[in-house]
Amino acid sequence: MSQRRFPRPSEVEYPAELQGWEEMYPPYYIFSPERADWEDRQFWYHDKIHAPDPMYPWDLIFHEAWQISLSQYNTRVFCIPPAQGVAQRMVGCYMFICAVEPPPGEIIQKKAELFQKRVFYVFEHFDELYEEWLKKFKALGESVEELKVPKELPTFEPDEVVFPAPRGYFTSFEIIDSYDKLVNAVIKGWQYHFEYLNLSYLAYLMFADTCRKLFPTITESTIGKLVAGAVVTMYRPEEELCKLARLAATMPTVKEILKREDPPEAKIEALSRSGEGREWLRQLEEVKRPWFYASCGSGWFHYEGSWINRMEVPFGYLKSYVERLERGERIERYLEEIEREREKLAQEYRALISTEEDRKAFDDAYRICRKIYRYAEDHLFWVEHWFHTIVFGKMWEFAALLKRYGMIQEEEDIFLFNRFEVPMILEDMVTAYALGEGVPSRSAYWKEKARKRRAILNAARSWSPPPALGTVPEEIAEPFTVMLWGVTSEKVDEWLKSGTVRPEEVSEIKGFASSAGAIEGRARVIKLLEEINTVEPGEILVCPTTNPSWAPVFTKIKAVVTDIGGLTSHAAIVCREYGLPAVTGTGIATNVIRTGDTIRVNGDKGVVTILERAA
Repeated sequence: MSQRRFPRPSEVEYPAELQGWEEMYPPYYIFSPERADWEDRQFWYHDKIHAPDPMYPWDLIFHEAWQISLSQYNTRVFCIPPAQGVAQRMVGCYMFICAVEPPPGEIIQKKAELFQKRVFYVFEHFDELYEEWLKKFKALGESVEELKVPKELPTFEPDEVVFPAPRGYFTSFEIIDSYDKLVNAVIKGWQYHFEYLNLSYLAYLMFADTCRKLFPTITESTIGKLVAGAVVTMYRPEEELCKLARLAATMPTVKEILKREDPPEAKIEALSRSGEGREWLRQLEEVKRPWFYASCGSGWFHYEGSWINRMEVPFGYLKSYVERLERGERIERYLEEIEREREKLAQEYRALISTEEDRKAFDDAYRICRKIYRYAEDHLFWVEHWFHTIVFGKMWEFAALLKRYGMIQEEEDIFLFNRFEVPMILEDMVTAYALGEGVPSRSAYWKEKARKRRAILNAARSWSPPPALGTVPEEIAEPFTVMLWGVTSEKVDEWLKSGTVRPEEVSEIKGFASSAGAIEGRARVIKLLEEINTVEPGEILVCPTTNPSWAPVFTKIKAVVTDIGGLTSHAAIVCREYGLPAVTGTGIATNVIRTGDTIRVNGDKGVVTILERAA
């Protein structure tokens, strides 16, 4: 392109097979003529970290929630001076986002005053504040678990709700009320989600900025090592699996059963026949709640499932762990070594500081970052895994009820309707029920709508939207856009040039130096969630982005390369925690590298070199 711009939102051409996609989403998610002046002025890009695939309408609820929550903490609560929100729009079933331009100068000044008072209070009191956060969040999740979704509609309401006086509300109301409470809990849960998340990223940015000022030659990967090594909840599911595997290694019968290729149900049945097997199963049951409420993916989408309802996933990890223990391999992360290296490194850099004032600045920034930065991964388990598992569980209960009464063809069809439409289907069902025997609903209407939408989503999977929309800023400097999403001016330049270079001609790829170290090895390219089990020990994982649930894989790979993500992305954080070299935000790794290629990952410089192509 001669200009540094992508198509305007109004210039995007959609395949004919996508006709009608707009009605799947809330109207404010669609680019619109009345907002064109503002929308055309922004720079929009596909959010491949949180929404790489076409969006099922109901699954959008979590994104709706984070748009409001992330933004209001920046703009109205903690008042980060230049920061505004992150806006979302749908483009042919794909979600695009933009960092909203800074507010006027007088607003920045007013926000700065509140920022100092509010943010540093949180930094100083974070430990006790987090304990309170965890209590209220667990209470919210438990309230969702307690919601009643009937398996069937009673032919007649039972006597106990009529005598000694009619209760006044009955099954029809309870169904509608439970759904409303579920949706409200999701929105509230995400208000809680961002309570300290932006501040944890901010603490990292402040610490990194302090390091750059005091040590001009310090690398980004070294800064990352200075914050690595944390005891965080997101790693508990994996840690509990390691304990179960080590226990199994002491029980010959259990060990042999876990090594079989049988499905989980068969293994559980076989284990239940022996005393040591029953003891191991007892330990398993104690671990499952809450630690098996871990998503098999990101936690954002209904089709991913969680360990608790896809037991083949944790049992697959257990099989691998038991086999690795037999070979004498370590299956846990080297947390103690990472912590020792971090403290040694911090003392070395601290010794270079010549003034007491600078030393205090370093100590304060380091202490604050170490204290609050763990929230970035710690809250992840409770919100996107434990809580979302509960939420999706309730939605499947609603789906079973709707299918039982013929409102939808398949249970999964409920997710083809957005959160505002599901109440209409539920009300249609209970209205026909309340009216009496033989009264029809509009089930055929909902089934046909679901059929069309499924076809649209299937078509969208074959369509590649443009990587971005609108005019490219002179410089992309918004810190969260760079640090979390990994979108930089250089990366956008690559998007503009996409299609001009053939993958086989590329021998070197650049990205963020996200986790220190350099290593060579065989690449394993993973593009689909279900492919993660194909990763072999000693390989280098190359993927669009990592999922927190992949933690058990990180103890057997050598390094990670991602298309998407900056220095505070999940891939960057988890690789620092496992002491693995990582280059993130390359933009093109999964298109250029092939499984079997020999590559070198330099996490100190942010460079990936293709040494030898697979035959």
